[in-house]
Order: sequence, then C-alpha cells, then structure tokens
Amino acid sequence: MDGLLLDTEVIYTRCTEEIAARYGKTYPWEVKLKQMGRTAPDLAKVIVEELGLPLLPWEYAAEARIIQEKSFTECQLMPGAEKLVRHLKSKKIPIAVATSSSEETFKLKTTNHREFFKIFDHIVFGSSDPEVKNGKPAPDIFFICASRFPDKPAPENCLVFEDAPNGVTAALAAGMQVVMVPDPRMDELNRSRATFCVDRLENFKPEVFGLPPYDSAAT
Repeated sequence: MDGLLLDTEVIYTRCTEEIAARYGKTYPWEVKLKQMGRTAPDLAKVIVEELGLPLLPWEYAAEARIIQEKSFTECQLMPGAEKLVRHLKSKKIPIAVATSSSEETFKLKTTNHREFFKIFDHIVFGSSDPEVKNGKPAPDIFFICASRFPDKPAPENCLVFEDAPNGVTAALAAGMQVVMVPDPRMDELNRSRATFCVDRLENFKPEVFGLPPYDSAAT
C-alpha cells in the first residue's frame, strides 16, 4: 500500500531523517531499502540497529508516531492507483490489500480516501492481524490475504503489486507473480527479481497478465 497506492514513503523518509538528525546520524538509501515493506516493529528494529540510534525500537516508534500523525492525514493516492483499482473492480476482478501497516495507522493514512479503500474486497493489516505471524519478506501476509477470498485462489493465480524489495521477496516466496513499481532509485538487481517491472502504476497494462484491458475511453 505505502508507496504503491498511497504516497507515504516521502513521509516515512522525512520522519526517519528528522529522528536520525537528532542523534547526529544520517538515513541512507541502503537502509531505507532494508526496511521498506516491513511491519512497524520490524521497521523500527532495522532502523535503530542500522543507524546505531541510542534508542530501543519501541522508543523510536513512539518518536516516529508523533511526527507521522501530523502528516499521514494529508497523503495522496499515487498516480494511476484509482484508475487501475476501479477498472479491476468494474470487471469483477477480486482485489484486496495486504499492507504491513496496523489497522490504526491505516485509518490515519486513509483519512481522505475512505471511499476508495471500500472498493477492495478485504484488507489484511500485517502489524495488527493476529494471523500474520511473520511480516514481509516472509510470505505469510499474502497467503492469508488470498485465503480470505471466497474462492481461495491458488498462489499461481494471484498477482501482487509491490514497490518494495521485501514485498517482492514475500510474493515470490508465496509462489505468486509480482509486478514491481519501484522507486526511481531502485537498483537493477532488485527490479529484475520481480515477474514484471513498470516505472509507474499508471503505465501498467492489465492485458499483459491476461486481465481485461482498459476501455478505450479510459486510456
């Protein structure tokens, strides 16, 4: 969801940079790569350890929460997200969200997008769903998300969209195909691991994966 449907990664980056600066640290891209897509507890642990912050993970999370609460309510949908989701729904393609966020944080981020997220059949919250024992890059969240569709599709019949390497790893581990929509700074090795890579969600062509193409009036 983050960085794919919602433009929140810039908020996460600004937040981490601010906290790191308080302790004389910087927040390099290499560290961001390691924590993208992880659950909140795992994310905090990675940042504290990688940056050498004099904080416990829960202390970092508490500081981050204060900053994030001021910005999350203002986040916007990523280009092409609404067009693709509404198109798939109109063609009766089952769709769901498997986010590493908690339900509480999700509600904050989607303050201005409640109606959009009602389009999805269901949403799985990796940081608060008791059935998700292990966060991305483990495949748990995708198995659980698929199992909650009425027809319980086999992994090979599921298509995942991801922006983060941890998410791509999780989807592949689940035996699912994955479309990566990466940050422009993403290296070629991480891009090449996905089934398919597209620079922007709005440039994705559904028919590449056998899905109904956009109506000519919508292109």
